Amino acid sequence: MSEIKFPSQRPSRTKIVATVGPACDSEAMLTQLMLCGVTVFRLNMAHGAGTEDAQRRLDLIRLAAGKLGRPIGVLVDLAGPKMRLGEIPNGTYICNPDIPIRFVRGENTSEPNSFTTTYEPLIDDLHVGDNVMLADGTVTLRVSGKNTDSLICEVVQGGAVRSRQGVNLPGVNLSIRTLQPHDIVHAKWAVDACVDFLGLSFVRSADDIHELREILAETAHRNTGLFGEIPHIIAKIEKQEAVENIEEITDAANGVMVARGDLGVELDIAQIAMVQKMIIDTCRRKLKPVIVATQMLESMHTHKIPTRAEATDVANAILDGADATMLSGETAVGNYPVDAVRMMNRIAEETEKLIAKYSWIKQDARTTQRTQDTNLTDKPKTKKQNGSIIAENNLPVTNAICSSAVEIAEKINAKRILIASRSGVSVMGLSNRRSSVQIIGTSHNPRVLNRMNLYWGVIPILNAPADPRDSLKEIVEVGKKVGRFERGDRLVLVSIMGTSSENHNIIYVHIVD
Repeated sequence: MSEIKFPSQRPSRTKIVATVGPACDSEAMLTQLMLCGVTVFRLNMAHGAGTEDAQRRLDLIRLAAGKLGRPIGVLVDLAGPKMRLGEIPNGTYICNPDIPIRFVRGENTSEPNSFTTTYEPLIDDLHVGDNVMLADGTVTLRVSGKNTDSLICEVVQGGAVRSRQGVNLPGVNLSIRTLQPHDIVHAKWAVDACVDFLGLSFVRSADDIHELREILAETAHRNTGLFGEIPHIIAKIEKQEAVENIEEITDAANGVMVARGDLGVELDIAQIAMVQKMIIDTCRRKLKPVIVATQMLESMHTHKIPTRAEATDVANAILDGADATMLSGETAVGNYPVDAVRMMNRIAEETEKLIAKYSWIKQDARTTQRTQDTNLTDKPKTKKQNGSIIAENNLPVTNAICSSAVEIAEKINAKRILIASRSGVSVMGLSNRRSSVQIIGTSHNPRVLNRMNLYWGVIPILNAPADPRDSLKEIVEVGKKVGRFERGDRLVLVSIMGTSSENHNIIYVHIVD
């Protein structure tokens, strides 16, 4: 077996997701971003040259992570039914309240105030009185007339629009499926490529999650050597319907992303902060990791320092309980990708001092967890997935052990909590307690280790023995060699291997000798 690579000291416990693009499209840049704090890389399938380009970037990420000797998570973001304007004559048009706008069928139009879109059923789905948002919500139109082949819209809020800019239809029930043909192709590739997470865009109901999971399971059934696993599904909340169905969507998904770009156009902008808090709270109650994304450090596309409002936004997301914050264009196409990651890490580090210092923040996390625990049944539930029986997240035994382990670790001022996990569910349970004691996660399954990179406060390590006590022994020895542990340090070992008579759940206190 290869030697354990002890994790480097990374101050921020909030995980950082960084989007890969031209600005960081090399092994050297990806390595630098990892060293600065990135734990999950995002491949956005809405941009780039498809699976061939994505595979090239995935290979670079895995190569860089392998040389550093650390697990790294990869999130493939499916494009979904994104609507865009077609080509506009001369490329730009200024929408004027005095001149109505026409939407027509087809791919091209020669009239300056007539638009086409990539969404074929647009004219069929819209009705008089519906709103149409263009250019990230900066331009608002309202449908005032309709016939078989066109829509007439009055300009409520004017402004400039460009070819290929996004189109949003807030409150409109779309006839198109969430999963598009190109998404299915990309999802199947993600299974074959052993991707860790798959982001599903424009989710509207739990049925969308179930449909994607069936496709992934059928694809995985053909493969060998994948531990019978499929990528964990991250539901991107971008539609009003998703907000209304958040409980069922969170139950169905493996995690959630608060995708504030399109969500901020679909909802009243004044509601976004409260909706974000509500979604995060829902994920915390259900033991699902949650990412907050879009425009977090937007000004760092072109500046080395973010605005005060952006820094506050990142801090508030962490205080709300986000497991991870995400950088999009800041790392994909921005001028200062490394500076953006460093800044995100610095803000997180300073914010986390509050979580460790002020009891009301931690108490809020514990209260949320107790509310969850009281709603659980006494008997563990199981469900079938990909032909095997797995334990559900809400096992009372798992929750009780996680709570007790954190309480013990904090009372004895432990240096670390070490947890061995088969599926990662118990690791998420520990993470959800927001302990001041850092968590080291181990697993015999490398994909579980990769997924731990999305859990707050958890550092996964490679090459630990499968047996929890052997793992503890090796981690202590390596930690002593590199100066991380000293004589007298206390470590708490947690191993949650199941609730049957053949398995044993352990909380074990070790003092370094």
